[in-house]
Amino acid sequence: MKLEFDWVDAFTDVPFGGNGCAVVHGGAVLDASTCMAYVRETSLVECTFTGPSDCADLRIRYFLASREIPFAGHPSIATLAALRHRGWLGDGPVSFETGAGVIQAEIDGGRITLFQNAPVFGAQVPAEIVAAVGGLQAEDILGTPQIVSTGLPFCITVLRDPAALARAKLDQAGLAAYMAHLGTSASDMMEPFWVTLSGFTEAGDTSARLLLAPPSPAEDPFTGSATGAMAGYLWAQGLITSPAFIAEQGHLMGRPGQAQVEVLGPRDAITGVKVAGQGAVLMSGSVLFPD
Repeated sequence: MKLEFDWVDAFTDVPFGGNGCAVVHGGAVLDASTCMAYVRETSLVECTFTGPSDCADLRIRYFLASREIPFAGHPSIATLAALRHRGWLGDGPVSFETGAGVIQAEIDGGRITLFQNAPVFGAQVPAEIVAAVGGLQAEDILGTPQIVSTGLPFCITVLRDPAALARAKLDQAGLAAYMAHLGTSASDMMEPFWVTLSGFTEAGDTSARLLLAPPSPAEDPFTGSATGAMAGYLWAQGLITSPAFIAEQGHLMGRPGQAQVEVLGPRDAITGVKVAGQGAVLMSGSVLFPD
């Protein structure tokens, strides 16, 4: 089966920044094992596979090297940027079907805004358990980490300073203890999303990292779904004074990315989160999938 693809760097307006995603047009019909094999072949964190939808303008399936996930932010930006690049989408509103429901978006030139779901606040996790995942100490963490989802769950963890963020390194034993505490497995991971309340640059308000376990690459350059969950947490906890801010990620990897974020609604009744960014198409071509 021959399908067209676009390789897009998301949350950046230049190639080789932000987070890459290969968008396989018409690939939603492929079986899961083929999709996961394709992700492993690219060495990317995630790839998307599109198709028609009965309830939205299109359907997007999201795959890691190890599993399908219901929603992801940077692949959504990448997919819409690829469709616009090909002339299949124009400016204006667009909806897409995901495993987390129908997501609304807005395309305005190179800027793509995702209207993520209202955050769902889950379990709080003791600071010492989360800290061990990153080889850190409980004292490095502000407040209590919490599982939050705007379509995909992460453990939002605010660190005291950029130095702690920089020295975080995945500890497999700590990760195993964290998963055991949550009663989860590698097929339903809720990784800690490490955040500080200052940007990597003067333009940023927050900086973040996401460390990943094999078979994924060691770190995600920019995580749009976690950024939405993080925004909801920071606003609800009173850790930011404005619901609108600039989030930065990927700078320590040499792949700087930026998102414009806005939490919708009051702190105690958040209705959604807007996460906006751009996408730079790096390459296009064909994939010859086995029949």
